[in-house]
Amino acid sequence: MKLARRDFVASLQTGLAVIEAFDSAHSRLTLTEVAARTGLTRAAARRYLLTLAHLGYADYDGKHFSLDLRVLRLGYGLLSAAPLPRKSQPVLDTVSLKTNETASIAVLDETAVVFLARSHSRRVFSPTVGVGTRLPAFCLSTGRVLLAQKTDVEVRMLLGHTDLTPFTPHTLVDVDAIVAAVRDARERGYALSDQEYELGLRSLAVPVPNASGRSEVAMTVSVQAAQMGMDEMVERLLPPLLEGARDLCTLL
Repeated sequence: MKLARRDFVASLQTGLAVIEAFDSAHSRLTLTEVAARTGLTRAAARRYLLTLAHLGYADYDGKHFSLDLRVLRLGYGLLSAAPLPRKSQPVLDTVSLKTNETASIAVLDETAVVFLARSHSRRVFSPTVGVGTRLPAFCLSTGRVLLAQKTDVEVRMLLGHTDLTPFTPHTLVDVDAIVAAVRDARERGYALSDQEYELGLRSLAVPVPNASGRSEVAMTVSVQAAQMGMDEMVERLLPPLLEGARDLCTLL
């Protein structure tokens, strides 16, 4: 969409950039850190942060700022009404029933993946991941199958704008190793992540192609590492996951 210059509200763009400075790896930030992550001066960052706090979208403890739960209103209305989460819910519940594990779908948003829907499983695979959660793509199975839709050159460019800080001792942070993992996902048609984002958590993901054959959605099943090995995940969970992806494909 083209927008006339006179209609563009730069202050709104900046305010949203301040909100987006917070993520799962940076949930509490100082004024200086927000300024650095947004490119704003300290004075400008302070005004935006204090405004967000005044409106109830942020908390401030005297040193650190963090987002308040009210900010969820900005996304939950969309997620509850959007066609993709609604269409995928029965499919995810079926996959969960067949695997007895939690199933989710996610999409790629620049260097991160955003989870749009998840099954109503008896098992909660991670208390830190829910609908609307935004996580770094480089260390997740969902991220890798979605990055696999890009060329190796494009993946390297994206990784150049990604904070590759490890989350666990198992996190791949070497660019060549990550590109190789994405390439494997492209060749195999699925990706695995072994405790790279959270200790004790393993995940398996497959791409969900749309009518044009391009995959902009990933479907994943996550398990506790103590319950299932990587080879067993592929043997037991990949078939129902692929079946679920095919079912969802017909609805897109």
